Amino acid sequence: MIDKIKEEKARWEKETYEKSTSKVPERLPEFTTVSNQSIEKLYTPDDIKHLDYFKDLGFPGEYPYTRGVQPTMYRGRLWTMRQFAGLGTAEDTNQRFKYLINHGETGLSTAFDMPTLMGYDSDSPMSRGEVGKCGVAIDTLKDMEILFSGIDLSKVTTSMTINPPASILLAMYICVAEKQNVGMDKIGGTIQNDMLKEFIAQKTFMLPPEPSIKLIVDTVEFCTNHVPKWNTISISGYHIREAGSTAVQELAFTLADGIGYVQACIDRGMDVDSFAPRLSFFFNSHIDFFEEIAKYRAARRIWSKVMKERFKAKNPKSWMLRFHTQTAGCSLTAQQPYNNVVRTAFQGLSAVLGGTQSLHTNSLDEVLALPTEHSVTIALRTQQIIAEEIGVTNTIDPLAGSYFVESLTNKMEEAAMYYINKIDELGGILKAIELGFPQQEIADAAYKYQEQIDKEEKIVVGVNRYQMDNEPPIETLKIDPEVERKQLERLKKIKAERDNAKVTDRLGKLKEAAEKNENVMPYLIDAVREYASLQEICDVFRNVYGTFRDPAMF
Repeated sequence: MIDKIKEEKARWEKETYEKSTSKVPERLPEFTTVSNQSIEKLYTPDDIKHLDYFKDLGFPGEYPYTRGVQPTMYRGRLWTMRQFAGLGTAEDTNQRFKYLINHGETGLSTAFDMPTLMGYDSDSPMSRGEVGKCGVAIDTLKDMEILFSGIDLSKVTTSMTINPPASILLAMYICVAEKQNVGMDKIGGTIQNDMLKEFIAQKTFMLPPEPSIKLIVDTVEFCTNHVPKWNTISISGYHIREAGSTAVQELAFTLADGIGYVQACIDRGMDVDSFAPRLSFFFNSHIDFFEEIAKYRAARRIWSKVMKERFKAKNPKSWMLRFHTQTAGCSLTAQQPYNNVVRTAFQGLSAVLGGTQSLHTNSLDEVLALPTEHSVTIALRTQQIIAEEIGVTNTIDPLAGSYFVESLTNKMEEAAMYYINKIDELGGILKAIELGFPQQEIADAAYKYQEQIDKEEKIVVGVNRYQMDNEPPIETLKIDPEVERKQLERLKKIKAERDNAKVTDRLGKLKEAAEKNENVMPYLIDAVREYASLQEICDVFRNVYGTFRDPAMF
């Protein structure tokens, strides 16, 4: 049968296709994905002739999870609609959280300002002019108490996009729950807590790689024993893609990071099946519709094989790759920003067709500023329309069996495994980062894509084609400078009113634990409970472990 199809395809190309193109030539000299993967004119069973349904696809909720990690997928429960939110003070973001919940959001997602991300208090000279600008300012437990005021932490899950100080924010969240009489065994959510991708792409770092990984393993170990519903790492390809990687590089480097974390936990002495079920992933949904769907399907298949075959995990939950998706911020344009609504809708749809567990859809104005309530409502409604109106949730993995999608999934897996094997040959992901391998690969890909845009080999509507003159401005959200003054005032009051002798004692015990290489999580909880500030704790870590500066490779 395959030989007959191959023979007939060759005939069709010669007798029908070539005859047609002699009259109407192909529009482009080559057709490629946005990541530059070559796309054939037609796909047939010949392109997936080696595909074994039971080995390569299987059924939803069963190994190798290509078709989804849950048996019922969206027929049972929709993905979590988790709009990223954070602005100004804790009061401002609390108000935005409640607005989103009232409009149908089903999970919270927290964006922090740059000082918080970097481990500095709002009163640090390093923070001047940045307080509350790109997210919410969090200095002490008091800010976290206000952030979640009136929100029952036993009934919501919360994602926190934080990396160097992730363990500190987790400790604060645990203490807020404690004040609500919610035990740490009852809270659910995710901390990003992914420092490897920071060294590769996003570049918000504080400590050198080795102690950074140590703190991450501390959180995994502590949560495995005490916070069983918490996702201890959100292994993130999102920022790798935002830095300019291809889809294959995003997939490969993200999974390589995951392999690095699993190995670090095993080296600590943890059983793989004790922690692996609570690992989660975070992917970008870029603009090439089918490439993204193939990426998610390949990700599940690769990870299941890695966990089962490489790490010998026995629990099927350890084989599952569960992931959150955010639509591609880097694909949004300042030019003709209402076009971003359309881009986001297609990107959200590809994430759903790819089987995501939760989703953030970007707002049309995020390329210009933090989103307004109006624009974030449109972004949330985009998810709700996908969920409720267009029928794509009625059946599971509806594109399975497509010659094109299955072929692209196979190519994605093969290309990603090439990178993963290369990283293994270099000595693992930490060594590869030290050598600058993933950083250079991403830089080269970003340069090539920009070159293609400049030459109009890739089209971005409104940017290098279909431009408009005199575009009317849109309303954007501006953070009042008064935010910084209010935050400094609150921090000053907290530092004056807390029991500073207890704070000093708790910080001293934390320092001693860090020096003895103990798990620091219990000491962090004790310190934040006494309102030790974020920077005071981070300064302990800086003192014990040193700081990191990017070697800046050219």
